[in-house]
Amino acid sequence: MKLLIAADMEGISGVVNWNQVTSTHPDYARFRRLMTQDVNAAIDGAFRGGASEIIVADGHAGGYNILIEELDPRVSLNSGNPAPWAMIQGIDASFQGVMFIGYHAHMGTQSANLDHTWSSSQVANVWLNERLVGEAQINGGICGHYDVPVLMASGDQALAADLTEWIPGIEMAVVKQATSRYSGQCLPPAVSQKRISAAAEQAVKKALQGGAPRPLQFEAPVTVTVEFMHSAMADGAALLPYAQRVDARKVSFKAEDMLMAFRAFRAMVTLADR
Repeated sequence: MKLLIAADMEGISGVVNWNQVTSTHPDYARFRRLMTQDVNAAIDGAFRGGASEIIVADGHAGGYNILIEELDPRVSLNSGNPAPWAMIQGIDASFQGVMFIGYHAHMGTQSANLDHTWSSSQVANVWLNERLVGEAQINGGICGHYDVPVLMASGDQALAADLTEWIPGIEMAVVKQATSRYSGQCLPPAVSQKRISAAAEQAVKKALQGGAPRPLQFEAPVTVTVEFMHSAMADGAALLPYAQRVDARKVSFKAEDMLMAFRAFRAMVTLADR
């Protein structure tokens, strides 16, 4: 079984504050090491469960977070940005499953650590076919385009509640109980990483026995609607050809499939950054 492990940072063990995931802050060095360790826990569990090949995608910020010298030597790493598929770089139909490590809930989720969607400074909300989504659903939809299921994820309890609704049967490793956007009851890494490893192992075993969740798929055409933080950002995003201005802060785009919807989303966010 060939797997992609896509890693973000806000849902990593112990993370409750932006300082811990911002490369210019002294705390970042500690937490990029914890990110690497969480990813290694998922790798180890997945191989124990029966995975034959694993590729890792570093999906936080610029994609330069995972310490490759401390990464499990059995895998390869996609890092850097911009990459065609960003947080899930490398995905294609050759994979049999994906795992999301260190993920977080969408913007506006109550009692969720560092809730945001793609950009905490630009994006207020995102809808796919009029359903509110976060990064997990956006990335999961790209995987679903290739008929690849999301087998497992790690993060806080808010992410777990959201993903189990969207993807019945997904294995979740809850590593912290968020009590507000910037607080939570966190498990020590030695404990949380055992949870991650066990969930990854179980997810692969289930998939190999025919029990993988259904791929997350959006009916085509796919309409992506982005609500920006203020109207000037929407002014820029509306410059995208064939985009439709919905109101002062919202811009939408109707795409032929999920891949085009994702490209349009990224283009709108880029144009908004003026």
